Amino acid sequence: MSTRRKVLFVCTANSARSLMAEALLRELAGDQFEVASAGTRPEQPHPLALQCIREAGLNPDTVSSKPLSSVIDQQWDYVITLCDKAAQECHDLCEPAQRLAWDFPDPAVRNSHGAFALVMKELRERLSLFVMVHQKTTSQAASYDPAAVFKALGDDNRLAILLMIHQQTELCVCELTTALDAPQPKVSRHLAQLRELALLDDERRGQWVYYRLHPALPDWIHRVLRDTAEANELFLKPSLARLATMPDRPVKMDCA
Repeated sequence: MSTRRKVLFVCTANSARSLMAEALLRELAGDQFEVASAGTRPEQPHPLALQCIREAGLNPDTVSSKPLSSVIDQQWDYVITLCDKAAQECHDLCEPAQRLAWDFPDPAVRNSHGAFALVMKELRERLSLFVMVHQKTTSQAASYDPAAVFKALGDDNRLAILLMIHQQTELCVCELTTALDAPQPKVSRHLAQLRELALLDDERRGQWVYYRLHPALPDWIHRVLRDTAEANELFLKPSLARLATMPDRPVKMDCA
């Protein structure tokens, strides 16, 4: 059986960003990842995207546009959306994959070679970091101390944080403080502890820091979180209700 992690890139049209990302990751770490891409409303590959792939020394014949419905029944380790619109549309799909939301500008809006080349460059930089983090943490995934993990889960707030992020994919500090009805310093301390245990990963976007489950999290922890959430719906009900009615909640803008 293959030991490669399976990565699916998703964008609305699957005509540019996701195709370039697929070709790049296959080149950067094809021995570590099995890669594919799809679109929520696929269109024909953009000629400038294929040109940039070719100029990077890659074979554009290895990528093609396809509908998301053709791949959602497969088992994926990572589902990486490349625009906010796709992130919203496939929020509940491809469970229990780790979902990462990367928002890159649509080069088709400017429809120039320079715009496509810039996105290609930024994708390469982001994917190089993704590969580097995966290389650092792959060995760590087998060394998660179950006693330390269950100790972290033994606190009501830390358990709620992990279960909510498992359900919502990612949340920022202000959303968590509202959901938990707790002061920000207290929530930040819990988040720091979960980061130190490599249970959470974070990313700053503008003024907000978003938290998601760590990409190296082994399957047994994902199963614990999923089974705990399904068997204890009342535990999160008050927190989710506060989150749903949060005033001025950060809202991601749709991509073009």
